[in-house]
Order: sequence, then C-alpha cells, then structure tokens
Amino acid sequence: MQLFITLIYQPFFNILVFTYWVLEKLTGGNADMGIAVIIFTIIVRFIMLPMSLRGHRTEEDRRKIMADLAQLEKDYVGDHIGFEKARKGLLKTNNSILLGELVSLVIQVSLALMLWKMFKTGLEGADLHLLYPFMPDVATPYNLMFLGKYDLSHPNVILNIIQSSFIFIFETLSAYYSRYRVTRAEVVRLQLVLPVVSFILFMGLPAGKKLFVITTLAFSIVLMIIRIVMRSFSDYKYKKEQESVQPQEEKIVVATR
Repeated sequence: MQLFITLIYQPFFNILVFTYWVLEKLTGGNADMGIAVIIFTIIVRFIMLPMSLRGHRTEEDRRKIMADLAQLEKDYVGDHIGFEKARKGLLKTNNSILLGELVSLVIQVSLALMLWKMFKTGLEGADLHLLYPFMPDVATPYNLMFLGKYDLSHPNVILNIIQSSFIFIFETLSAYYSRYRVTRAEVVRLQLVLPVVSFILFMGLPAGKKLFVITTLAFSIVLMIIRIVMRSFSDYKYKKEQESVQPQEEKIVVATR
C-alpha cells in the first residue's frame, strides 16, 4: 500500500493540486476542481497515450490468438493431451502480449484506486501531508463544486447517466467501425449490458471519479474518430490508386494484342 501511495497516488495527487493552483491564479482565486480534473485527465491520457495506441495493436494480436486457439480445437478433436501441448506452445510464443495485457490491467486498477482515494478523502484534506515540499501554497478547502452544481466528493446521478451514455457511444463506434466481425452477443454485451452495469456499479462512487471517466471516454472517442477519418482517407486513396492503375493495365493488354 505504501508503495502504491509513493509511486502512483502521491505524484498524481500533486499534479491535480498543482493544476488547481494554476487555475486559481488564472481565475483570481475562483478555481473549480472539476475543471482541474478535466485538465488533469487530459494530462494523464497523454502520458498513457503510447500504451493506448499499443492497446489497438494488442487487440489485433489477441484476436489472432483466439482464432489460432479455435483452429487448434478443431485440429485436436479427441486429442486432449495434444491440444493442451499445442495450446501451451501458442501461449508461450505470445507471452509478451499476455504480459502487456496484465500490465495494462494493473495500471487500470491502480488508476481506479487512486481516483477513489483522491475524491473520497484526499481532496477533502486527509492527504494534504502528501503534497511535496516544493509545491506552492493552495488555499483550502478546495472548491469541490463542479460548475457550482456537482459535489465531486459525493455520487451524482446526472454525471452517472452521462458516463453510461459515453460508454454506449464509444462501444457503438468501436463495433460499427471495427475491422473484425462483431457478433450479436458482443453487441448486446458491450453496447447494452456494459452501460447499464457501469451505471449500477458506479452509482455509489464520487462524482469526481465519474468526471475523470467521462473525460477519458471523450478523449478516447476523439482519438477513435481521428483514426476512422485517417483510415477512411487511406482506403479512399488506395481505391483511387487502384482505379488509376487499372486503365493503364487495360492499355497494356490492348497493346500486346
């Protein structure tokens, strides 16, 4: 626990408080911790951007592993020992991918714990002793009323609805523009069940954590739209190149005749 606080919680807690201090200076003492959370979230997402980009590569690799496992099940029907040996060999060959998945999971869990502690007790004053000595003095208590309406230290139904709506939008875009075939079960699980389950699970969490998740989802949606546009442009460019090559090939065929 002490390692978690020292290596993860304390640095990010100081980044958030420093962001709040900058806003306080810019607004003449009327800083909004909710705005600070949004800026803080964007900073965190940029820090984790290389991992997010690698995550898309990992998704392709994971799907390939699943396809290979399905093929092994067909190849070793009735041969349980042979299948287990082949399965272990496949997983051993791709252990770096599985390790990356584990590291990503640990980071996600650490972020969730960090945010829960930060908005449950930290910003209310319990963790002020964790501020670094070189940090500027910030007036306390912090303004935890986002836009003067939403208390970041308490649950909020409206932000919970917005969060579930963003999850639905993100999963819908992911499914619609996926390069892979999306099954009906995946549509039901990701686009319908996941937003509802998230709404229920996050109902009792502080609104500050929900604001972090909402901003994270918005960031991910923007990245996805950029990728979709770039992929569409790349496909359009490839199509045009093929159309320009085809007439030349036809001319060559006619000339040889």
